Amino acid sequence: MIRNGREGAWRADLALVFIALIWGSTFVVVKEALADTSTLLFLALRFSLATVSLGLVFRPLPGTFARRTPWMKGGVLAGLCLFGGYAFQTFGLRYTTPSKSAFITGLAIVMVPVLAGVVQRKVPHPSEAIGVAVATAGLALLTMPAGSLHMEKGDLLTLACAVAFAAHILVVGYYAPKIGFQALTLVQLATTAAMSLAGFWWLETPFIRWSAGVVAAVIVTGLLATALAFSVQTWAQQYTTPTRTALILALEPVFAWVTSFVVTGEVLSRKAALGAALILSGILLVELKPFALRRPPA
Repeated sequence: MIRNGREGAWRADLALVFIALIWGSTFVVVKEALADTSTLLFLALRFSLATVSLGLVFRPLPGTFARRTPWMKGGVLAGLCLFGGYAFQTFGLRYTTPSKSAFITGLAIVMVPVLAGVVQRKVPHPSEAIGVAVATAGLALLTMPAGSLHMEKGDLLTLACAVAFAAHILVVGYYAPKIGFQALTLVQLATTAAMSLAGFWWLETPFIRWSAGVVAAVIVTGLLATALAFSVQTWAQQYTTPTRTALILALEPVFAWVTSFVVTGEVLSRKAALGAALILSGILLVELKPFALRRPPA
């Protein structure tokens, strides 16, 4: 159940916009860092730093971990989704551009109401069906080479990450209003860190060159884009719905493209730009639902 209060909802919306800005601006940072470190090792460093920092911040708070079962179950489940999302996204960033990665990741927003409908066994709203179709067409334009029907490796990996992130938003939306956001945040980040630490030494060939870019990327993503960002997201979802959360986070690929343009000069082709526009249009169709269901006659 979402907590009531207009002031809380207003603050939650602003907080989510801030998080979208942070996440959107870090695609370029991570892309450049991956030249000097392996994927899961980078995630292990990032989420370990976030876990330790939040452990120091949240540990003194009385009652944070009082209700053991709910926060443990919710935190681990959210952490598994989070690990899947970041693993696929970070692997995918090796083979695609920051802006393409961000727009494909944005498809998670379209998938939130779709997955919710599957779980709740509800027929999709007409706007959701149209929005998914529009976003899918945009995905094809953004990722598929002219005259080809296949997606590049990095784009497919990033698409898998979108599914995982959609599931994560739903899990956090379910548990956040029920338990304290501190415990839910800390356990999900600790789970992701543990999965990364357990897998980096055998799922990949680990390597790292301690360049200034790697150090900066670990600190920025660990403290800002992980510890702070997920604490704020989990807190905000106590006051708003998963669907509204997803709509606000649709700003992330826009921020990512602006950052990539400013830092690296990346410019989307006309075809890719049209695809990105269709993805954003599909997201808005799904979230705003302009096509109302017809009411049966009285």
